[in-house]
Amino acid sequence: MTSSSSSSSPRRSRRRSLTAVAAIVAAAATAVFAFTLDTPERRDAAKPDSPVVSTESATPESADESLLALARRDGGDALAVGEADAPVVMIEYSDFQCPFCGRFARETEPALLRSYVDKGVLRIEWRNFPVFGEESEQAALAGWAAGQQKKFWDFHKVAYGEPRERNQGEFSQDRLVSMAREAGVADLDRFRSDMASDEARSAVRKDQEEGYGLGVTSTPAFLINGKPVLGAQPTATFEQAVDAAAKAARR
Repeated sequence: MTSSSSSSSPRRSRRRSLTAVAAIVAAAATAVFAFTLDTPERRDAAKPDSPVVSTESATPESADESLLALARRDGGDALAVGEADAPVVMIEYSDFQCPFCGRFARETEPALLRSYVDKGVLRIEWRNFPVFGEESEQAALAGWAAGQQKKFWDFHKVAYGEPRERNQGEFSQDRLVSMAREAGVADLDRFRSDMASDEARSAVRKDQEEGYGLGVTSTPAFLINGKPVLGAQPTATFEQAVDAAAKAARR
């Protein structure tokens, strides 16, 4: 009886922790992001020439262990960059059609790579979180397929290389193959096969379920050593969050 009670206690604690964080993330995301439903008005508002949305990050005082445990730290993860044992892990939930994800990829991520990833301080783990329909789903599958040939981050750079109209054919099958070719994916037949595989769909679905379980409703959303940061924040916001996480990890 005692054994059963003690084993269920950590599970109850984990559920409470995730529920609390889900409430924080969902409330902030609902208040800030209006792009999950693809109406014409929202499509216009989210065009790439719109200003970057800057949001207040929903960061609790300290990260919960269950959120820290979401970092996979798999040295063979093709959708991650940085040392597996880096003191700080940033999990990124993104959609290749999200204009604000594109802004982050072009303007902030390169600075984080130079200042933190290359120095062994930060690891970035990508999670596919397609929310804008079929082209988003296809792009997520394509990114995963590129990763099977160690070209995910090259594909990521090409896909986000310029602002693109959403659900206007920019991420059609032919365009995605062209992006893979530009990214240096060597075996395009394998790329097409991997993209259409059950394994790819399962991997994307796993990432989605993880995000939805946390209350993520739109993109981009981040966990930096378990602390949520929402939206296309200024680069300084991410630098401060990484610095604080690195400092806490050294204690």
